[in-house]
Amino acid sequence: MRRYTIGGAKRRSGRLLKRIGERLAETPKPKEPGTFPADFGRWAAGRNGRLRALYPGGWKKLIDRTPTGARVGVVVHVYYTDLLPGIVESLAAIPVPFDLLVTNASGEPVEIDPDLLPRAARIQILPIENHGRDILPLVSLANAGLLDPYELVFKVHTKKSEWRQAHGELEGSGDQWREAFFEELIGSASVVERVLGEFASDPSLGILTSDGNVLGPEFWGGDVDIVGSLLRRIQLDLELDDLRFAAGSIYWIRGFLLQALRSFELSADDFEPEQGQVDGTTAHGVERVLGLTAIEAGYDIRTASELSAEIDQEAWRHYEVEATRGPRARVIPFYLPQFHTFPENDEWWEKGFTEWSNVAAARPLYHGHVQPFLPSELGFYDLRTPGVRDAQYELATSMGIEGFMYYYYWFAGKKLMDLPIEDLAASDRDQPFCIMWANENWTRRWDGSESNVLIAQDYDRVPAEQFIHDVMHLLLDERYIRVDGKPVLAVYRITQLPEHRSVVDYWRAEAVKAGLPGLTLLTVDVGASMQGIVGRPADQGLDGYLEFAPHNKLWAGLPRDVFGFDERFEGNFLSYAAMAEDAEQTLLRDGAEADRYPGVMVNFDNTARRQWQPDMWWGANPYTFRRWLSAAVGAVADRDPDQRVVFVNAWNEWAEGAVLEPSQRFGRSYLLAVRDVLVR
Repeated sequence: MRRYTIGGAKRRSGRLLKRIGERLAETPKPKEPGTFPADFGRWAAGRNGRLRALYPGGWKKLIDRTPTGARVGVVVHVYYTDLLPGIVESLAAIPVPFDLLVTNASGEPVEIDPDLLPRAARIQILPIENHGRDILPLVSLANAGLLDPYELVFKVHTKKSEWRQAHGELEGSGDQWREAFFEELIGSASVVERVLGEFASDPSLGILTSDGNVLGPEFWGGDVDIVGSLLRRIQLDLELDDLRFAAGSIYWIRGFLLQALRSFELSADDFEPEQGQVDGTTAHGVERVLGLTAIEAGYDIRTASELSAEIDQEAWRHYEVEATRGPRARVIPFYLPQFHTFPENDEWWEKGFTEWSNVAAARPLYHGHVQPFLPSELGFYDLRTPGVRDAQYELATSMGIEGFMYYYYWFAGKKLMDLPIEDLAASDRDQPFCIMWANENWTRRWDGSESNVLIAQDYDRVPAEQFIHDVMHLLLDERYIRVDGKPVLAVYRITQLPEHRSVVDYWRAEAVKAGLPGLTLLTVDVGASMQGIVGRPADQGLDGYLEFAPHNKLWAGLPRDVFGFDERFEGNFLSYAAMAEDAEQTLLRDGAEADRYPGVMVNFDNTARRQWQPDMWWGANPYTFRRWLSAAVGAVADRDPDQRVVFVNAWNEWAEGAVLEPSQRFGRSYLLAVRDVLVR
């Protein structure tokens, strides 16, 4: 797809929605298993709900996960052992501490003298079969989470490429090709300092390789079907003209672009037996996928000759261990507290009901639909269990997230699901939080409607003014998230409150009486269709809009016949790509008004709640999400640091598929996308 530039960021054509149906129709469809190893049909048919390690089992006893603090990782794949000494010698040019991960497929013992690499914080050598070239070993490292610590990675392998001399379109022998990579990417300390400085200075740079090795659509070869099948795994459509990739598999790359390979669920079964192929294998497909996903994530692919001549000569020190880091914005995901039992749910559903009951019961609606959508490392947690929320906060803050906005359920003075927030308030745990009053009816369809009501909002019985008194102890908490010193209090649908302007005036007055400097009062921008406020928030006594996608974002339908839906499906099938692009273009074109806090959606698919009548978006993946989040963070970058707030839907909306937490399907990929955007 053609791209154009506004404000220094890569943007895709506004014709996306018009063309998306055509592209989906052209994308390789599910086939009978056996066409080629990475065939989408084979993958979809073989998926199940079991947790499994997608890397060699023998690694588990060898892997050292002790943090070293290194921000740069080096990945070396060894097949030709005679080339390893030259690679090790070159790595000595890296001027910052780094971890060295070596995958050894030579069948021979490999040792590296640590004295040759004094800046290597760790050297880890992992044996692996000669299968999938250098790509399956790289994928295995990503699947094992061994690449997760690194902001930047240098990837290299013992490359001979004797076939190259006879290639009609590519110049030079294999030896000449290899030497060019080393000379231009790691040839001396000054070369590496310049490379690191470029990555530190230019956030749009994603992959850097040597001159002449960024190739385009003329080099699809026999890989189109393979790439199409791989991209369909992450719901990313294929357009042939988009191809741009780093040939030769030696490059510097943003860590996230390798970490997110976990989202493809690639295993050894996806790769052909080694027979000396020079094209048309899964390894060649993944090589191209890395380029396509880099662009999808909002990154550029460049060559050494395109490095800037004017950068801070000390910029490379950004990758020193002691270099300071700080989040570029205050990212706050929404938090659902329904993962514990309580009497009302026992009465309305069955004893023991929690949100996990819905999640586990979901069934797929089309071939390759990932339902049920299940957790991984945090498991099916119970929020009553000590340590669960500590683990969530530790994971979130390690990715640059500030804290959570808890949904707060208050019905005419009656509170539901307040155990987690009250437990936090009663503790001394350093876990920032704020709340949003989810002021809708609680219904059997989880849609806030006037039918099938389990418990209703009743402002006649207990006026909305009372709400502020019932939550004041939270607002006074030192850990409560504030903007300009004022606690952030959000209301989902402010217009549902009778005389809402007088209500918020009362709240503000009571906050001041309690000793607060005021409140930062926000409401969700739900749009006119849900009776949202019209005009500026200040006219309604509020401080701003809180964006809560998919509310008031582009809802663009997709063709259903492409997927072969279950005949019982009666829901909405929508384009995540179109929504994300429309939101991104709006942010890039108009920015974010001072009274608007941008919001980004991880995904949305509530099949778990409304099996045959869900709203589901197709096209959500960590790369597109990363690009949307980057645009949102960029839109608030010029604000005072306290005002640089971006919301994410959501941390743990498992029954709606809006989940940053680690999942069986994506691992930590979405969280690593957040860190990649925030921590610079």
